[in-house]
Amino acid sequence: MDLINNLMLGFQTALTFQNLTYGFFGCLLGTLIGVLPGLGPVATMAMLLPSIYALDATPALIMLAGIYYGAQYGGSTTAILINVPGESSSVVTAIDGYQMARQGRAGAALSTAALGSFFAGSVGTLIIAAFAPPLTELAFQFGPAEYFSLMVLGLIGAVVLASGSLVKAIAMIVLGLLIGQVNTDVISGIPRYSFDIAELTDGISFVAIAMGVFGFGEIIANLGKPAEHREVFTKDVKGLWPTKQDFRDAAPAVLRGTALGSILGVLPGGGALLASFAAYTVEKKVAKDPSRFGKGAIQGVAGPESANNAGAQTSFIPMLTLGIPPNAVMALMVGAMTIKGIQPGPQVMTSDPALFWGLIASMWIGNLMLVILNLPLIGVWIKLLTVPYRVLFPAILTFCCIGLYTLNNNNFDVFMAAGFGVLGYAFYKLGCEPAPLLLGFILGPMMEENLRRALLLSRGDWSTFATRPLSAGLLVAAVLLIVIVALPSVKNRREEAFKDAD
Repeated sequence: MDLINNLMLGFQTALTFQNLTYGFFGCLLGTLIGVLPGLGPVATMAMLLPSIYALDATPALIMLAGIYYGAQYGGSTTAILINVPGESSSVVTAIDGYQMARQGRAGAALSTAALGSFFAGSVGTLIIAAFAPPLTELAFQFGPAEYFSLMVLGLIGAVVLASGSLVKAIAMIVLGLLIGQVNTDVISGIPRYSFDIAELTDGISFVAIAMGVFGFGEIIANLGKPAEHREVFTKDVKGLWPTKQDFRDAAPAVLRGTALGSILGVLPGGGALLASFAAYTVEKKVAKDPSRFGKGAIQGVAGPESANNAGAQTSFIPMLTLGIPPNAVMALMVGAMTIKGIQPGPQVMTSDPALFWGLIASMWIGNLMLVILNLPLIGVWIKLLTVPYRVLFPAILTFCCIGLYTLNNNNFDVFMAAGFGVLGYAFYKLGCEPAPLLLGFILGPMMEENLRRALLLSRGDWSTFATRPLSAGLLVAAVLLIVIVALPSVKNRREEAFKDAD
């Protein structure tokens, strides 16, 4: 009964005209920044923080939350249509979503992404309302050793289940890990591998790598083809709505992605991103025909999109219940609460229940707004595919360059993306899948930080990874994965399944 009364209070708060207006504005702005490559929710929310001084706390937080989960919706649009992930968590969506667009099924891919996102976001909101305290306890079980072991398992899973050659997948992950080392040492504060270039002391921008390898690389590859073979943007679209078979294929993937995202979203350090990679890995594992992945499998869109939206919602749990931000966006939310004189943490639920439950109710309303906003827009986005490539590719390059320049108001990021574009073209010619590189790049610094923290806490004792039960379990799972894939029967079946993926 308490939960029902609390949710009634939440909807009563969220459905006021002012809160609805700011929620809608946040969702609309979030979708736009998700669609525009280079602009992310962190930069947008940071720019909007000064404006919240004039607002009450509740509409301000509802608007900022709308920007965050709206960006998760919008990020899939460019990933599917032009192979440029608008958000880091949309990297995996690009793999199969873009192939669906090439086959004239962009409408089905976009509809599946929107409906899967709505379902996952709605479930994620219910989980926040019902299970916030126990899920927070789960997150507390993860120390530095557990995070390191989880990321090791994630990288091994990415290698084992990558399309094509195992050697190429390992090489891509190792390259990503090495690129991730270009930054400032987290413990000593000393720049490394920066070669006295000031811009490299903060590391290479994820956006520069993603746009270069995926966006610029794809454009170079397309320009290298004869005009009649550039069917990517001119093929007739077969329909704006998924078929009955699509629904049957996508529904289990949405359920699995939602479950994974709801759990992993609670973990600090990019739960939505980890969830989307994990969901793609799981879908490949359970598929009857894994060779379809990377060639337009609808499960490869439905699973990751559901996972990253569920993860985006449940990442609010540690921030709302403990005052601990699990990622950069939640850190900005904590900053916004502090600006409004609210102490983030467990006392918010008791001291300001209207704010706490109003924010939760606004998430469900926001997800409904987003699906109502996005479904009619699918026809508009599809029109992009009818634009001649000679007109479209300069427009894509222009938007990408504007987005890259606005990251730091510095043209260095544009040059970096151009360099990675050449690298992306080389990957295309060599038949290397770029997604493992991005996973290695993102997880590398986090793995190193947690490895060193774990060793500092254990005074250099490496056995800490084996003596902590959760960490040991994750490492055992990683070893089992290697052993299973090394078995001759599994190895032969895998090679047979992926023989055309190179």
